[in-house]
Amino acid sequence: MARESKRRSNGRRSPWAAAALIGIGLLITGGVYAGASAAMAATAEPSASSTLTVEDGKLLFQANCATCHGLSLEGTPNGPSLFGVGELSVEFQLATGRMPLQMQGPQAPQKAPQFTEDQIEAIAAYVQSTSPGPTYPDPEVLDGEGDIARGAELFRINCAMCHNVAAAGGALTEGKYAPALHTTSPLHMYAAMVTGPQNMPVFSDMNLSLEDKRDIISALIFLQQEESAGGFTLGSLGPVSEGLFIWIFGIGALIAITVWITAKSN
Repeated sequence: MARESKRRSNGRRSPWAAAALIGIGLLITGGVYAGASAAMAATAEPSASSTLTVEDGKLLFQANCATCHGLSLEGTPNGPSLFGVGELSVEFQLATGRMPLQMQGPQAPQKAPQFTEDQIEAIAAYVQSTSPGPTYPDPEVLDGEGDIARGAELFRINCAMCHNVAAAGGALTEGKYAPALHTTSPLHMYAAMVTGPQNMPVFSDMNLSLEDKRDIISALIFLQQEESAGGFTLGSLGPVSEGLFIWIFGIGALIAITVWITAKSN
């Protein structure tokens, strides 16, 4: 009887063995399924149903924009009419996060966009279908291959009084400001010139031709990509930051040398 009970105890399985086998099986099954799903997703062509339609844009507009701009784009006391603004203006305002407006102020600040790119394009397409306006330019206008020197001259004449000659932005009246353009995309540079958001004037083709706009965009792209030839930019804010630098470090160095000479003589 003793031998029989010992043999049974030696052949008994651990109570965790079944759980371990189930866990291993689930891991293997999940890994195979995940790999197969990824392979199918990589080889499958994008479905047309994944692209939002104008009707989807209408629903998004009614849910997020109509409170201020009206169900039919007619405007309300809280927001202007969108008749004729076009899809270019809508894309600019939504993609830069200026709209939807979080709170009233001197001007709408740029922030992270609330909508995805597909949603923005759908809302813009709905506005364009309801009340057409300025639309996207030819890719050539945004390619950065224009005349950089001519574009820089045009920028100094038409834009530098607000945006600074180095496109660093600047203060305006009543708490408003012209934003820096160091990270602005070529499309949004063009959109700002054509649609005139907030304090920006509208530059029609009578003011600046398409070639002029292309040259200005090319000059700004050059500023974004090239390092300053003059060394430290000090924020590109002109004599204010330069004078402060000279006052602190230049005069500070002279005072330090004077104190050192005086201490030496004593």
